Amino acid sequence: MIEREKHPLGWYAMLDELSDAHEHLGKLLEDLQHAADYGEVECRIDLGHVYAHLNRAWYQRQLEDYFPHDEWEAASQFPADLAPVG
Repeated sequence: MIEREKHPLGWYAMLDELSDAHEHLGKLLEDLQHAADYGEVECRIDLGHVYAHLNRAWYQRQLEDYFPHDEWEAASQFPADLAPVG
């Protein structure tokens, strides 16, 4: 895991992804509670967006700098080195 003091750019890039995930999860919850026409398609898109931010935060946790644009898709995938805890 990167350290804030040694690698501030990577640290804040990771925090930025987590902040975006938090923001989009809040919007998803708001929509689920109040949008009468919110359905499967919208939920799939919105939850996928939250996952992508979380996955990029996990990817970013080891990098000193922000990952290059050509790694964007790989960074957005669910990580193979992280098992869900039930």
